[in-house]
Amino acid sequence: MQELKGTKDILSVGCGPAIIEAGLSEHGFNVTGLDISKEALNQAPDSIRTVRGSVENMDFTELSFDAVIYVASIQFIERYEEAIKQSARVLRSGGKLLIMLLNPESEFFKEKTQNPDSYINKIKHINLAEIERTIAEHFSVQSEYFLGVRKTKTFQSRHPDLAALYIIKGKKEGFNVKETRK
Repeated sequence: MQELKGTKDILSVGCGPAIIEAGLSEHGFNVTGLDISKEALNQAPDSIRTVRGSVENMDFTELSFDAVIYVASIQFIERYEEAIKQSARVLRSGGKLLIMLLNPESEFFKEKTQNPDSYINKIKHINLAEIERTIAEHFSVQSEYFLGVRKTKTFQSRHPDLAALYIIKGKKEGFNVKETRK
C-alpha cells in the first residue's frame, strides 16, 4: 500500500476475483480490475469496477490512471511487451507501475512446478531480467526480491533463492502533452 501512496485511480491487470483490489478499495482507492476471465470477474466485489478484456487491446483512454498494478499476472500474458506499452499509455505523468512477479529461482516456485496441475506451469515468461529491461524502456525502475515462502509459512527475505516474489516498481517520467496543468 505504501508504494501506491499519492495515487487514487488504479488499474489492476489480471485481477482475477479481485481479492487484493477489494482491500485497496476499502482504503479509498478507485480500483478498476481488468481480466480476460468472465468467471473470475463475476467473483469480484461490487466495490471494484471490472472490465473484461485483454491488456494488449484495452480501450481505456490515455492518461486514465495514477497507477497500474500486476499482481503475479504479467508472466501469464503472451505479449507482455504490449501490455507494458499499454500500461504506459493509460498512466498519467508521474504514474506508478507496480509489478509482482513470481520468482522462478525460489523454493516456492520450484516446489509448485512439481505439481502438474499447478497454475505456475502456465507461466509464459520466466526471465525476470528480460521483463525488467522491457519495463525500463518505458519507466524508471527499481526492483527487489520480496517475501520468503516455505511450505505454509511466510517470512521476510530479499534472497533470490528464498523470496517468492520479484517486485518491479516503475515511474512514468515527464509531462504528457495531452495533460493540462491544474
